[in-house]
Amino acid sequence: MQYALLIYGAEGRWEQFSEEEQQAMTEQYMAISRDPKTKGGADLGDLSKATTVQVDNGKTLTTDGPFAETKEYLGGFYLIDADNLDEAIEVAARIPAARTGGTIEVRPVVEH
Repeated sequence: MQYALLIYGAEGRWEQFSEEEQQAMTEQYMAISRDPKTKGGADLGDLSKATTVQVDNGKTLTTDGPFAETKEYLGGFYLIDADNLDEAIEVAARIPAARTGGTIEVRPVVEH
């Protein structure tokens, strides 16, 4: 079964770590990317460059920035194959954000 591991963090948190800590965490993220069970993933980039799209009565409306005003934002994700939820949670626990004040949301992917 596939699971999406959604990585939430607070803006500016990454910059609080030393360069050495950032390098170590980057390697941990890359190790998860190289895991054969990982099918995809991405760093979603700078939150200030987000654009929100809504359609109201056929008219497309755009707003600069994320959809919700919140302290935590979706900063990236992994798409993994796992035999069960417990295995997906084990991978989620390896994500540095889970140990540095962020949150990892584990959601099963519904294939159509």
